[in-house]
Formats: sequence, C-alpha cells, structure tokens
Amino acid sequence: MKSQMWLLDPRPNLPSIVNAVEKGFELSEATNTPVMLVLRIRACHVYGRFQTKDNRAPEYSTRHKIETPVFNYSRFVLPPSTYAQEQDKTGRRWPAAVNFIRERGLNDVLPGETNDIGIILQGGMYNAVARALSRLGLADVFGKATVPLYVLNVTYPLVPDEITAFCADKRAVLVVEEGQPEFIEQAINTILRKADIQTTVVGKGPLPLAGEYTGEVMLDGIAKFIEGTVPSGIDIGAVIAARDAIVPDYGKISAALDETVPPRPPGFCVGCPERPIFSAMKLVQKELGSVHISADIGCHTFASLPPFNMGNTCLGYGLGLASSAAVGPAFSKRVVSVMGDGGFWHNGLTTGVAEAMFNKDDSVLIVVDNGYSAATGGQYIPSSGKNAQERPTNMSIQQALKGVGVKWLRTVHTYNMGEMVATLREALTTPKGGLKAIVAEGECQLNRQRRIKPQIRRQLKEGKRVVRARFGVDADVCTGDHSCIRLSGCPSLTVRPNPDPLRTDPVAYVDYNCVGCGVCGEVAHAAILCPSFYRADIVSNPSWWDRWLARIRGAVIDILQTLSKRPGVVA
Repeated sequence: MKSQMWLLDPRPNLPSIVNAVEKGFELSEATNTPVMLVLRIRACHVYGRFQTKDNRAPEYSTRHKIETPVFNYSRFVLPPSTYAQEQDKTGRRWPAAVNFIRERGLNDVLPGETNDIGIILQGGMYNAVARALSRLGLADVFGKATVPLYVLNVTYPLVPDEITAFCADKRAVLVVEEGQPEFIEQAINTILRKADIQTTVVGKGPLPLAGEYTGEVMLDGIAKFIEGTVPSGIDIGAVIAARDAIVPDYGKISAALDETVPPRPPGFCVGCPERPIFSAMKLVQKELGSVHISADIGCHTFASLPPFNMGNTCLGYGLGLASSAAVGPAFSKRVVSVMGDGGFWHNGLTTGVAEAMFNKDDSVLIVVDNGYSAATGGQYIPSSGKNAQERPTNMSIQQALKGVGVKWLRTVHTYNMGEMVATLREALTTPKGGLKAIVAEGECQLNRQRRIKPQIRRQLKEGKRVVRARFGVDADVCTGDHSCIRLSGCPSLTVRPNPDPLRTDPVAYVDYNCVGCGVCGEVAHAAILCPSFYRADIVSNPSWWDRWLARIRGAVIDILQTLSKRPGVVA
C-alpha cells in the first residue's frame, strides 16, 4: 500500500489465473506501476483447461534492440525528482489503475437470491467460500450461491464505486480476508463511511484474526455470520444444523489421522547429499559437546527439524557466517556456520567470508556445495560449472575462498561420512586461529535424478547393461535400536514388523524409494552401529559374465544354507 504497487489475487481456476497474468501486464503498462500476483498454495494445486492466445512480440527484445539510450532525470531516484514521483503515484497512477480495473471488469460480482447481506472476499479465497456455502446449503456444487459475492481478483487498489454499489442495499457484508492486519476490512469501512453508507462490515470476529482459512474455519465463520445477521429468505436453523453436523467431523477426522498417520516433519529428499553433513555433526557433538550453529536459508534449513534439531539461529540467505560474527564472541567454543552454495554466491562471500577475514574471526564455516541453487528449483550458479547457456564458467567456491585469504580450507565429499566427521573434529579442535572453511561437495539428488534417469531409460531401451545400487537391512541382524534412523532421517528408511516371533521390536527397513546413496550404511559405519546394512547391485540387461557369476553365487549360498540346517552346525 505504501509502495503503491498493485496486487492481483485471482480466483483459483486456470482461466482466471491466466487472465490475471495477461491483464496484470496490461495494468502495469497502463499505469507505469509494478504489478504483483499472489498464488496461494491451494491455487497452485488446481488443474483444468484454458484457452490460449498467440504470443505478442515485445517492442524491445534481444531481436529488437534499442538503438540509442534515453536520458530522463525524472525517473531517477534522487531529489527533487522523487517528490514529483510521489505526486505522480497518487495523482495519475492510482486513478488510472482504478479506472483500468473498473473498465476491464477485473473483479467479479456474482449475484445471489438474497439482497440484505453479501460477502466480499479475496479472489484466492473463492473456492473455499464457495465450498463452505455449498455445504451449508447456500450454493450448488457449481458455486452458484444464494448470497451475493463480490470477488476481489485485484485486492489493491480497491475500486470505491464498485464497493459502494455492492453494499448500498445490504444490511451487512462479511469480508473474507486471510491474515492480519485486516487492511481490506479497514479500507471498506472507510469507503462506506465516506459515502455515508451504513452497511455493517463484519470480518475478524466470525473469522479468526490470523492463520489459514481452512474448510473448517470458513464453514464455521460463514455460519456464524449468517446466524448473527439473520438474512431474509435463508433458513437459519438449517444453516446452523448443517454446520453442527459437519464441524465435529473435522475433529474426528483429525483425531483419527493423529492415531493412524505417524508425524513426519518435512526434511531432506531421499539421497540428499546434505543429510550426511548433519549426521556427522551429531556424531561430533556427541564427542565434543554442543556448539552454536548459525543456520542459513536453503535446503539445509531442514536440519533444524527432527531428527537433527540443529540451527540455533537463522538470519537470512547467505548470512549464516555474518550472524556468527555477532554471537561468536559470547561462546567459549567456536561456532559453526552453515551456508549453501547459492547463499555463498548471493551475498555470503562478501557479507560473511570477507568480513570474517577482515575481522580475524575464529570460527568454522561449512559451505554446502550441491552444484545448484537447489532450494529454488535447481538453477545454475557460478560454481555449477556452466551457465544457463551451457557455457563453462570456470569458477569455484574454493578459488573464491582462497581469493579473500582463507588459509584453512578442506574439501570433503559429503557421502564420505568418516572423512566428514574427522574434518569437523579437526576444524573445532585445531589450535590454528582464523576462519576454518569446509566445502562439502555432493550433487543435489533431485538434479542428479533428473540428469541420469533419461540416460538410464535410453540405455535400457538400447539393451545396454545398467547397474543400480540398492541398500537394505538384514532383519535377522537388526536389533531394533533404530539409531540409524535417528542419525539419518532418510524418508526411504522406515520400520516394519520383526519377522522373528521371539522379538517384538520392529526392524529397520529400506523401501523402494532408495536411490543407493549409501548414507544409511555410512552412518551405521561411522557411528559404529550394527552391521545389518547390505548393498545389492541390480543389473539390468546383464552380460554373460553377470549371469555366470549369479549362478555361482546362488550355488554357494544354497550349499551354505544346506549346511546350516544340519544338526550341530551353527550358522
């Protein structure tokens, strides 16, 4: 609102979203103002169809280049031009935006059968409102409602005359506005009072002040609004009865889910190369005691959740080491900072590493080098080895660290758990002062799977030999201690009933999501746990040597199994 940037919040269906994108660009051009579009989580999960249009070539592009630059001081962010820009926002851009929204009909007015109440809602909340009305008997399954709806596909700026026209003949309106403060509710009150329209505006009250407006919340809030306003033509008793019959079901369903679905917090992907870093840190802290860990933004932020529970502070993207500079002097031990390779190039190198060297900080930095800006979709970064045009970059994190003067520098492959433990131990105990940097290398497993799966499919189709590693747990050896799970947390590592009737503890089990990274086995080895993990190589399109070797192995196993069954022989 203060920045005077327009905000679109379209109804959660594909035609509305696509139309909002197109009209958003037009609105931006018509008002010389940035336009933002918000898509809620539920909107991002809808599917359907929409009518496409031909692309329109931009006036300027890499194919239609600007011949000569234009100097216009009025667009510089310097006084006195900034004063004129502020006047332009309210004197021209804002009225132009309101006119554009009104003339293009970007907001939707959906009439109903009753006229003494209505609902004004953010566009993104439409599906939830329509569903709640349907379950209360106030709308059909297609969303045609008894109660009139004014849908704000543009939540800023508001169009005053549309609001006054919608509210003029109504005793009360419910404003469905998720989040707090209730900016839209306040603005509607101001618009109506200035127009001397005395419609009662209801919002936060029947609906909660904050939190997500789920189906249960919306159903209960709308029912309370109907009950409190007693609109004509609506059977209040039927609405309340419908609410009372449905809302308790949510509690029963939630309780049933709590009993049957085990809680599992979000975490690293299967085979994630960042998991062994924090497994190693748990082992080192068990040996040396707890240390303060400055976390960072990225996939590694998941380490703050079980089973790792690491990350005492988290300041911002690439700011793990910068925050350590502030808290480090308060601790008797060295603090550890974690930074992703994306955060490193974003601002960690300048605000963190350069400043740590400048101030002679004595701390430990772990740079998680998974090859991409993984948390935001796997985009290339300077150390990926190539850019978006597939051209080599010849840049590395190690070179950058050496360039600002880092002397204590180690590079460790993340899946090598033993080496990671030893390197962390050395970094925390060495008498050498200054910054100790550990570059933990391991390719993002999601990007790796995207890269190798087409290759494997092509090789299988061509009849070529393909070997895939799978790990498993020998149920006869597993003791049911489950330290492997507590130290790894891999989603493919779970439990199942013990096949031995004399043992009741469930055994560890590796399901079919396993990608063969080997972290579970590495954890078991580094932590000196039970030797129940085994590795199996799955061979597709085997050669004659593979087949012959499999027959020999099978024969040896049969002989050993036969001998183990003889009396007096201990297997």
